[in-house]
Formats: sequence, structure tokens, C-alpha cells
Amino acid sequence: MIERGKEILSIGDCSIGYSGELAVRNVSLPIFEHKITAIIGPSGCGKSTLLRSLNRMNDFIHGCELTGKVNFHDTDLYGADTDPVEVRLRIGMVFQRPNPFPKSIYRNVAWGPTINQLPGNMEERVEKALTQSALWDEVKDRLDDSALNLSGGQQQRLCIARTLAMEPEIILMDEPCSALDPVSTARIEDLLFELKGKYTIVIVTHNMQQAARVSDYTAFLENGVLMEYGETDQVFTRPSNPRTEEYVTGRFG
Repeated sequence: MIERGKEILSIGDCSIGYSGELAVRNVSLPIFEHKITAIIGPSGCGKSTLLRSLNRMNDFIHGCELTGKVNFHDTDLYGADTDPVEVRLRIGMVFQRPNPFPKSIYRNVAWGPTINQLPGNMEERVEKALTQSALWDEVKDRLDDSALNLSGGQQQRLCIARTLAMEPEIILMDEPCSALDPVSTARIEDLLFELKGKYTIVIVTHNMQQAARVSDYTAFLENGVLMEYGETDQVFTRPSNPRTEEYVTGRFG
């Protein structure tokens, strides 16, 4: 039994649609602080749509509408007085494919804190973020080199460092290992275990073995509907929904 801790995000009766077509239907679930929550399900089930709603990235998609509640520390993320820019500062995101800026390694990490005028010593902030992302020892002697010269796995860890440099409370990850080789994937998974001591992580993954390895809680979506949510061990070994059992045992169709 996992000690749940504080509920940092609360999704309540949330539905999300694009031009009237619902992609997520009446989903309610908690996200607990300093835990890793995995969202799994078949392609097109609404996983990424739900994830993007947690820091208002869907605001950039024309025709996307949300009903219900997404609360962060009891503040409605979609309330009229909520600044979406502030939301994204406190809830960062790492995307499916590494997307470093065509700048130096140092400037990639320093860019966000600089344009947002975050206080403190920038060199220390950059070193701390690269250390937390397990990249510092590999790049400390070439911080002025282009980030585009890094390997795919290094680029993804750089993107994680870029997010960490903003010192968010929550990190959202949308299929962060799907474009990586097995060795790089293992490095990212090891990194997740280290990061959850300080951050809350929500990860979308199509890789059920990855979800079983890294997450504390798992939510299974099908056709935009939350079919099951619970501790990862329970969802994978003692699912209460027959559709969940079919999916996690590979008999889904």
C-alpha cells in the first residue's frame, strides 16, 4: 500500500473536446504529490489531450474546449483570474521528441529563467538543472557547444533540464522515451525515480512495461473514458475492470 500524501492536482468531471467532438469524457482522478502517475491506453484514447489540460497547453489548439474542474492547490486552473503563463511556470512539460533550441547547451537551460527574469545566480541554476537531469558530467566542459550536437537521449535529458531550470512543482511528460533507444530509455527511467523526491510527475506512455516499472499510480483510458485508476501494482496485477485486464495482458481488441 502506497502512502498517498497530499493531493496536488484534482481533476473533476473533466471533458475536453475539439470543435464539439469529445476526446476526454467526464474524467475524475487525483494526482498525489511526489508520486509518478502514468496515463496509459490505446492510441487516440485521449491520453495526451488529458495531459495537456493539466498546464493549459490545449489553449493553443483552436476549437478546444474544457468543462469540469482542474484544481492545483485548490486553485481552478481554468478560473477567470488564473494566468495560464503562471500555470506553465509551475507545471512544466517535456514532449515526445527532443526539441532543443538551436542554441548552446547553456543557453537552452538558461533561456526560460532569463526571459522570465527568475532571481538567483544563472550559472548555479544551469549547473543544478543539468545535474538533476544526470547530464552535467557529460556536458560540463562543452556548455558553449550547440545542443543539436548531442545524442537523442542527451537532447531529451537537456529538455528535462530546461524544464527543471524553471523550478516547477509538477513535470508533465508526453511519451518522453518513444523516440529513444533502450539505453537512453533506461537512463530516463532511472532519472524519474530520482526526480520524484522533489517533483510530482505525470507521464503518458504507450509502453505498459514502462508504466509498470516507474509509476506509483496508473490511469487507464479507453475512448476518452477513465476505465480504471489505482495503485500501479493493483491496476496491472488485480484490475477491477475486464477491459483493463484485457489491455494490460495484451488481449485488448
